[in-house]
Amino acid sequence: MTRGLRPGWFVALFAAIMWVSAWMPWLTTTVGGGGWANAIGGKHGSLILPPGFGAGQLIVLLSSTLLVVGAMVGRGLSVLFASIAALVISLLIVGLTVWYYKLNVGPQVSAEYGLYVGAVSAVCAVGCSLWALGSAALSGRSSRLGC
Repeated sequence: MTRGLRPGWFVALFAAIMWVSAWMPWLTTTVGGGGWANAIGGKHGSLILPPGFGAGQLIVLLSSTLLVVGAMVGRGLSVLFASIAALVISLLIVGLTVWYYKLNVGPQVSAEYGLYVGAVSAVCAVGCSLWALGSAALSGRSSRLGC
């Protein structure tokens, strides 16, 4: 027996890519000898980040949660609830990524490849979450109609 592609596994895949991208360089500068920083707060060189828990750490936390919710959808556990949660979480991550960019990127600090990998994976997670929600809604409708 073969099943079609389950969008929940794609949500989990993009969540994992997003989670890994947090350790890649997200910011870089050439001022004061240069330096880079990643989303979780690691830095090297002269780049100064605000102290404490920030948007990057929240992106990692939400990516881990999105990974679990995507796996729930992929396994068929509370599919409608999990797909709604996946959509909300992935939209939050997109918003946090935009906020991180606006907060940290400026004339002396530029975005690095990790930020772009994270942003693209977040947008792809939103698309797959919409796919999962549509699949869950349509499968729920067909089972209620007796099809």
